[in-house]
Parts: sequence; structure tokens; C-alpha cells
Amino acid sequence: MEFKITYLIILITSIISIYCFNKAELNNKLMFSPFRYINDKKRWIILSHGFIHADFFHLFFNMYVLYVFAPSVESYFNITSEIGYIYFISLYILGILFSTIPSLFKHHDNPNYFSLGASGAVSSIVFAYILIFPLRELGLVLLPGIWLPGFIFGSLYLIAEHYLSKKQYSNIAHDAHLSGAIFGIIFIILYDFNNVQKFIQKIAYYFSTF
Repeated sequence: MEFKITYLIILITSIISIYCFNKAELNNKLMFSPFRYINDKKRWIILSHGFIHADFFHLFFNMYVLYVFAPSVESYFNITSEIGYIYFISLYILGILFSTIPSLFKHHDNPNYFSLGASGAVSSIVFAYILIFPLRELGLVLLPGIWLPGFIFGSLYLIAEHYLSKKQYSNIAHDAHLSGAIFGIIFIILYDFNNVQKFIQKIAYYFSTF
């Protein structure tokens, strides 16, 4: 079985998250708070929050999505570059960092705002996957049995996350999902500009089959 950095990330994140479930004080120190980041100079929390989760379901969902999408993205980097593992790790870690940008602007004066979880990085991975493999079909969790090409799924996801981020119906960090997704797209484009042309060609082919 080929070693995948994906599985190492899942293992490390799971161990840290589970350990912190019953360590409220430690969990609190690792959570991301724009107010603490700016005023208390706690710089590490911009990264540490991506390795802890609110509960088992939160952890399981993020790690399952990562398990499904990340190996293909990791393989893509390994095939196209001799240092593919560095690009893959960079995509994931920078995805964590980039996903905090909206909350830094929106909540820098709010000492009561906290966020945690790998959702931003996972969104980066998912949308890197969609840009590379736009025609692979993806299923909708809320609509079992419904499968859509990745580029359609991704478009609906972005629209939904943008809408939910404006309405703020829950404590879910939709801004982090959205910014993480955008970062994943940008990263793949900057990695190889030809990916844009390939993406467009694949979409054109899809519609030509109707």
C-alpha cells in the first residue's frame, strides 16, 4: 500500500482532536480567536485551530471528506512534480491559514468569537480536486442518490456557502469554508496555469455530449 501524507494528516488531527475533547483549557488555548490573535499576540492559534474539533461528529465528517478527496489530489501533485508532497502539504496548511482571513476582518473586535476545525483546509482540498477533476461525479449528503459533476456540485456549494455566510443561521464558519474553497482553486491555478484551460475543455466536452 502506497504511503499517503493524507493518512498521516488524518491520524495526527484525530489524535490531537480526541485528546483535546476532555481538555477544555487546552482546547480553548488552541482555538482561533481573531481578538486574541491581534491583541494577545497568540500567533499559533491561526494554525492550531485546524487540528482540533468540537466533537466526534465534527472530526469524523472533516476527516472522512479528507479521506475521500485528498488522496487523488496528493497523487496529482506526486505525478506532476518531484516535490509533490511539499505542494500537497502547502495546500493543506495554507488552506488552514487562508480560511481565517474573513473572520480576522469581521471579528477582530469580538472577544467572544472562536472557531476550530479543519473545514477550511478540507474545502481547499475539495476544490483543488474539483478543478483537477471537474467531471467526476459527487454525491449530495442531504440528497442520497443524487450525483452531479464536480463543477456543478462545486458551483452549488459556493452559492450555498455564500448565502449561509450572509444569513449566519448557525455557529458554522461558512466564511472559512468559502475562503478555503477559493484558496484551493487559486492554488491549483498558480501551480499550473494549464489547469484553467484543461478545466474549460472538460466542461466544454461535458456540454457537447448533450
